[in-house]
Amino acid sequence: MGDNQRQVFDVSMAIPSHNVSECVDDDGRLKRTGNICTASAHIITAVIGSGVLSLAWAIAQLGWIAGPAVMLLFSFVTYYTSSLLTDCYRTGDPVSGKRNYTYTDAVRSILGGYKVKACGLIQYLNLFGISIGYTIAASISMMAIKRSNCFHKSGGKNPCHMSSNPYMIMFGVSEILLSQIPDFDQIWWLSIVAAIMSFTYSGIGLGLGITKVAATGTFKGSLTGISIGTVTQAQKIWRSLQAIGDIAFAYSFSVILIEIQDTVKSPPEEAKTMKKATKLSIAVTTAFYMLCGSMGYASFGDFAPGNLLTGFGFFNPFWLLDIANAAIIIHLVGAYQVFCQPIFAFIEKWATQRWPESYFITKEFKIPVPGYRHPYKLNMFRLVWRTGFVMLTTVISMLLPFFNDVVGILGALGFWPLTVYFPVEMYIQQKKIGKWSSRWICLKMLSMACLMISIVAGAGSIVGVILDLKVYKPFKTTY
Repeated sequence: MGDNQRQVFDVSMAIPSHNVSECVDDDGRLKRTGNICTASAHIITAVIGSGVLSLAWAIAQLGWIAGPAVMLLFSFVTYYTSSLLTDCYRTGDPVSGKRNYTYTDAVRSILGGYKVKACGLIQYLNLFGISIGYTIAASISMMAIKRSNCFHKSGGKNPCHMSSNPYMIMFGVSEILLSQIPDFDQIWWLSIVAAIMSFTYSGIGLGLGITKVAATGTFKGSLTGISIGTVTQAQKIWRSLQAIGDIAFAYSFSVILIEIQDTVKSPPEEAKTMKKATKLSIAVTTAFYMLCGSMGYASFGDFAPGNLLTGFGFFNPFWLLDIANAAIIIHLVGAYQVFCQPIFAFIEKWATQRWPESYFITKEFKIPVPGYRHPYKLNMFRLVWRTGFVMLTTVISMLLPFFNDVVGILGALGFWPLTVYFPVEMYIQQKKIGKWSSRWICLKMLSMACLMISIVAGAGSIVGVILDLKVYKPFKTTY
């Protein structure tokens, strides 16, 4: 019997039977209390991450017409497919059907078969890639703080070139320590800290963009994006495709939508609450993205940097940039753990089932911690596996330290299957939409169009990595 059921069993024993339904939901778990506000907060926390920093660069590649248009297109597609996904939280009846607690559960109960394995593989690959992207982003912010302080000390005489490797190693060491906390995903305040930090650094980036535009009195940029001459014709095409991948990455939250919906109370039915929360949070996020991306482009024009905050480089007040970069680092330290927890849990559960008798895998050593009532439970397999995982992501980050390209590949990899394909397929199955009906044809056309966008965006980002590798020596990147 799981912890939740055991807890509920104890509750139901202590309460007269006519009151049991007031304390537990129809699946025997304690009553859910989430509402539109809490669900919107969770979505906004999940969506507004480091992806926002690459939006000025993305708009610079596409220009004043295509940039905002692509952003609006992705927001509409994400909203539409998310509202399809909310109808898949319960299998069968939308009020009393069986609940699906995670995205994979929904795929398993509605589609089943090989699609469950495909979904799991894509999901874990995406999470693995995000951990690499976060390591690169954190090291860039650490270097930005160091360089800005070095530049001001030397009075602008020292260009302050430095290697990103020591900073990636520092980030990796901190993640090795934090990854040993067994239930890090249970630390609920992490979401609140992450939300505050992401609004802090995005807000500072936006504020600095507005200040720079006001100071120069001009809006930089053009209707068609970066000009030929600054880059070649071929580079212009590949960068534009990569920019589409970056924007897709900035909207990737479908993978945790079902988990968020599982916190929402009913009545009213969860799907109705969740549709309203999705509409509200995507509207807020899109407005915020438009402001950050547009102001960044207006400030820098063709030379908008891959990471918005590093572009302001050596501007005064430099301490404000240091605060923004520190906020990014704090956010990414926590976000890395949140995104890696599902991978850790999956491998540890698999290993325990595969070798249940193994002393190395199952034995926990209790180590007393001064000042804490409960001892720390050290598990040798967890120590070795999680340390190895963090070391692997750190080494890959040192080999491929290209923030924009990695973000573009991640956006392309996760967007079509997780945001479009599975929600559309589950909705067709759930609502029993007839083959070749006008609704079926429209949904399939949407899915195919998004697949094409994902393929070209992925191609653009992979070409970006190949071009970067031509002028790059492994482990020798300096900024």
